[in-house]
Amino acid sequence: MKKKIAIIGAGIAGLTFANLIKKNSNHEFMLYEKQESLSLDEGYGIQLSINSIKILNIIGFKKINKEKIFNPKGIDFYDIKNNKICDLDLTQFNNDQSKYTTLQRSTLIEFLKDDVYTQHLRFGKKIKEVSELKGKVLIKFEDNTNDLVDIVVAADGIFSNTRSFFEKKKNEPKFKKAIAIRAILQSRSKLNIDEEKISLMLGKNCHLVFYPVNKNKELNLVSIVRDNKYDPDNIKLLIDKIVSQNSNLKDFFTGDLKSWPLYFTPEIIPSTNNKVFYIGDAFNGFLPTLAQGAGQSIESAYELFNLIKEDKADIQNAYFQERLKRAKLVRKRSNLNFFVFHFSSSIMQFLRNFFMKFLIKRKSFISSYLGSVYKN
Repeated sequence: MKKKIAIIGAGIAGLTFANLIKKNSNHEFMLYEKQESLSLDEGYGIQLSINSIKILNIIGFKKINKEKIFNPKGIDFYDIKNNKICDLDLTQFNNDQSKYTTLQRSTLIEFLKDDVYTQHLRFGKKIKEVSELKGKVLIKFEDNTNDLVDIVVAADGIFSNTRSFFEKKKNEPKFKKAIAIRAILQSRSKLNIDEEKISLMLGKNCHLVFYPVNKNKELNLVSIVRDNKYDPDNIKLLIDKIVSQNSNLKDFFTGDLKSWPLYFTPEIIPSTNNKVFYIGDAFNGFLPTLAQGAGQSIESAYELFNLIKEDKADIQNAYFQERLKRAKLVRKRSNLNFFVFHFSSSIMQFLRNFFMKFLIKRKSFISSYLGSVYKN
């Protein structure tokens, strides 16, 4: 039966869901974004494993300009002194149609918005009130417009405002006591890394990730530093924690630096309204240490889309159980990586590096630890 859907939030999750609905169903939909424009931060890199690339291919990702994306062939692990620990071959997870991909977030947003921008995307839409009317959901916005829909899909991030209108139980995100710092590399002459791979440096209470985001091999650097509080005016103190371990890294933290605190969702809670669904970070916010944030946004959109398209009975329970199982797996891996990447003890670092060298050569371990995530 044809349904009318309101999608709240025009990030990766919301735009992916909108594209799937538009290109593969006859449901009506409108995408509502509270900001006045799409966020297109050119320097913000993302990683997409083949589980999400397979989904994006359904909506035409194969046609994207290949110069604007990159397919890293592996991950090199280093200690903070730039001494190589081991390496992982990412091509073992690839196939002819889907390959591990890195790109700028803006490149993906531009691709996703093309077919929905004009007719299906409305900006400046902040929810003021919601109610039920004749078995449907009436959404009233602050600009005095409204929409009466069969389904609400909340895709408005880890601090989802939509949840506050439908859920009595709060699930406030918690600060992980860690801060991310992003930089666009101006020079890499002091780094001994393979620029066609993802490079991961592990230090005391910190780790750094370098990776190319296009065929020009422009490198994105994201550093995660443990700290008990977040003060955007004291980024230098965080950088000093990294540079004190390797002075050669100092040159990479110049220019326009961005920082943000890391939050996670403490619980995974089902929707209490069978007409309201949460996707992406609105469902569960992951730590970035498995590089699955964007991928899980895409996956959750696809899971919900399939259930709605097939008009499954008890969609709410079917979606939650499927997403819960997947989210628990990814969250467990992300949390473990966060713990292992940031050992402060030199003894623990030595033991970690020793076991990494051993485990990364075991196909059964790699298949279980990463294959179950990448090839789902």
